[in-house]
Amino acid sequence: MNRCENSATGIVYLVGAGPGDPGLLTVRGLQCLRRAEVVVYDYLANPQLLHEAPATAERIYVGKTAGHHHLPQEKINALLVEKARLGKVVVRLKGGDPCLFGRGGEEACELAEAGLPFEIVPGVTAGFGAAIYAGIPLTHRDYTTSLGLITGHEDPKKKVSSLDWSKLATGVGTLLFYMGMGNLATITKKLVQHGRAPDTPVAVVRWGTTPRQQTLVGTLADITERVQQARLGPPAIIVVGEIVALRKQLRWFDNRPLFGRRILVTRAAGQAGVLTEGLQAAGAEAICCPTLEIVPPPDWQELDAALQQLPGTDVLVLTSVNAVNYFFERLFALGHDSRLLHDVCIAAVGPKTAAALRQYGLRADLLPDEQRAEGVLEVLLDRGVTGKRILYPRSQRARDLLVTELSAAGAEVCAPVAYHTRAAVGAAEQLREALEQGVDAVTFASSSAVDHCLQALGDDGQRLLAGVTIASLGPLTSDTVRRHGLEVAVEAAVPTVEMLIEALQGYFGELEA
Repeated sequence: MNRCENSATGIVYLVGAGPGDPGLLTVRGLQCLRRAEVVVYDYLANPQLLHEAPATAERIYVGKTAGHHHLPQEKINALLVEKARLGKVVVRLKGGDPCLFGRGGEEACELAEAGLPFEIVPGVTAGFGAAIYAGIPLTHRDYTTSLGLITGHEDPKKKVSSLDWSKLATGVGTLLFYMGMGNLATITKKLVQHGRAPDTPVAVVRWGTTPRQQTLVGTLADITERVQQARLGPPAIIVVGEIVALRKQLRWFDNRPLFGRRILVTRAAGQAGVLTEGLQAAGAEAICCPTLEIVPPPDWQELDAALQQLPGTDVLVLTSVNAVNYFFERLFALGHDSRLLHDVCIAAVGPKTAAALRQYGLRADLLPDEQRAEGVLEVLLDRGVTGKRILYPRSQRARDLLVTELSAAGAEVCAPVAYHTRAAVGAAEQLREALEQGVDAVTFASSSAVDHCLQALGDDGQRLLAGVTIASLGPLTSDTVRRHGLEVAVEAAVPTVEMLIEALQGYFGELEA
């Protein structure tokens, strides 16, 4: 069912959030989430997905774990009905698929009986996702072409099990049990009693598709003991069948170089994406805790005045992506465009800044080998700057190196503040929570990030960061870390996100060797 968005009656989207990896949310699920007015989410829905909902959306947690229901199912049903009757666009975000052992069918029935519009958006079920991320394909024509999905935790009100163990044990190639950890001993015993060979391979996959994923392999005869020894608990799925043997050959997710590492990313929210995605691609759990925000200056008077003098400018120096973006934002706001730079030599500090420049249809004329202010200074001095007018839009925290040295070499340097960095709202609480939960490394991509981090943590900074691996994007950032009395364990060979990730891989690889 669906409705016109202008209808006075609301609508409920029962959305499968997938098994844990936020990248497994469907396109349709994302569309629904981005227009939600209310999000009702549970324990197994990745919290990162909540960021996709509008900031104004009401978020209601109704999580359920074994033995504890934050909100009983009857009240969840009533809540969905209540919000829809208020005319709200409601997203019920459920881990895995909403209708595969997820009680989505019950919620849909409640909405139908109330005469309310709803839509069910399928999701990647936890069993499929967890098994495949563990390197177990579930079906393979050389092993089995049949698959059974079974709940390992039936309705406790039922007096007799509805599972036909004799048929399950010998009639289906691969068995996939959901919510069965509490009954693992019973499940394995029943299967053996009804004809399944005791040496049948079994895999238990906990927190599948996430950097916390744990996979334990055994047989029907010994998997219960192995699980107990490893203290492996829910949430987990159980895979039974010869297909489990393929894990040795097809393991692809949990053998990545940074798998299982919790790494804190302190970059500004709008700039953390590349580092976060790169860490996740290497298997890490990237925890975003921005310590700073990039904002416009209090007024544009200084930069605007400099832009009016562009026709007489010889060199434009851009030392960050932020400088590029704020420069062009004001250039366009004043009614100009890139044609005003037709006679200007443009120097960019590195490839990322040059790439940002290309977004505005321009290429850097000068690109130093050393990707910092010293490198820019060297190429400009080699070119000769005596009598040249140089425009250098910068952050309020930028060093005076370029201004001082270029002026001493005979250049006329105009260095207006184009943007400010300031402490991010809520940084202290987020940082403390992440560090107290434990992280393997903290990454700093700038001196500003370091300063704002230590400022946010206050007197607790030294204690919380003691013993934590600190990874720095480059020498200047490392110097700032040391100035705060902390040690730098990892430094990128070249100040790029890619090299920082490579340095982290090398560092942790040596620890594990």
